[in-house]
Amino acid sequence: MSLDQTYPAISDLKARARARMPHFVWEFFDSATGTESVLRRNRAALDEVLFHPSILHGDFTPDLSTELLGRRYAVPFGISPLGMSGLVWPDAERRLARFGAAAGIPYGLSTVASQTPETVGPEAGDMGWFQLYPPRDPAILDNMLARAWGAGFHTLILTADVPVASRRERQTRGGMSNPPRLTPRILWQVLQCPAWALGTMQTGMPRMRTLDAYAEQKTSLPQTAHVGYLLRTSPDWDYLRRLREGWQGKLVVKGVMDASPVARLEAEGVDAIWVSNHAGRQFDGVRASIEALPEIRAATTLPLIFDSGIEGGLDILRGLALGADFVMLGRAWHYALAALGDAGPTHLHDLLIKDMVSCMGQIGAKSLADLPGRLLTP
Repeated sequence: MSLDQTYPAISDLKARARARMPHFVWEFFDSATGTESVLRRNRAALDEVLFHPSILHGDFTPDLSTELLGRRYAVPFGISPLGMSGLVWPDAERRLARFGAAAGIPYGLSTVASQTPETVGPEAGDMGWFQLYPPRDPAILDNMLARAWGAGFHTLILTADVPVASRRERQTRGGMSNPPRLTPRILWQVLQCPAWALGTMQTGMPRMRTLDAYAEQKTSLPQTAHVGYLLRTSPDWDYLRRLREGWQGKLVVKGVMDASPVARLEAEGVDAIWVSNHAGRQFDGVRASIEALPEIRAATTLPLIFDSGIEGGLDILRGLALGADFVMLGRAWHYALAALGDAGPTHLHDLLIKDMVSCMGQIGAKSLADLPGRLLTP
């Protein structure tokens, strides 16, 4: 049977991925915070975005291409940064970066990934974005920016929605610690997942290697926190201004969920705004990302990037129809990699395109620009 027959949807990749990784890794990767109401809210709000079907529009092949930050992309989606990506699946950062370069889609590397800019940048080619968890020390910031730029990352993402550590109760119950410790409970889980275990033996136990050079100090931290919290600050407008002055590439601010800061972000020289509720991993009392998108679109002409809750091509179209210029997925790429190895991202890329083309055919949208006009509005 073909992959299309065996894994026709992201949910199928998710189910296989869960079976192939240890339970504590799954609980880290797939959880949110609090009661996880935001996960349900993201899904419910996306399902409320409906389109008019179309008839008698003849044959056509939809154009999925788009422009973002001065670059042309064949599809309007990319690979979102994910902390400790290499814990989810061994060597995930380099493998996904390599795929992003081959497919011509952006790949985002997190400050708290398990690989460094220097090891991932060459794999990402000219598709690399670097997600900054802002360090407090100006010297560390300057060094980190120089490392990212020197490794070929041309777009910087300031993570603005993590001012403090979140609780992530399910992750705690699952036994996750930073760095992971091989307790008898964890070791038993690892032994049940031979592919994950073998890959981890080859690459080494994941840790936040970018931070190794800065993490000499020691202190007590919550079980689910990590060394990044020793270095991190909650950025303010002065911090953003310093970033803009110090970074020569494109600058994106991630985690914007209302229109109130948009005018000032424009004034400070931000190149794009990323609408995201961090997929519910930071705060359980926030609305769905898709609900925030229209008002932010109305407040700015800057490019908008969107994430949180995407489960297929139709969800990508929903985000684009409500004002996003580009959509990023994080978990889905890791489901695919964990489920199928290097064949997984290729298969997911194909699934998303097929879903988008099918849905655009149903609603008579010949290009992404046609999507807003096909929305069913109350």
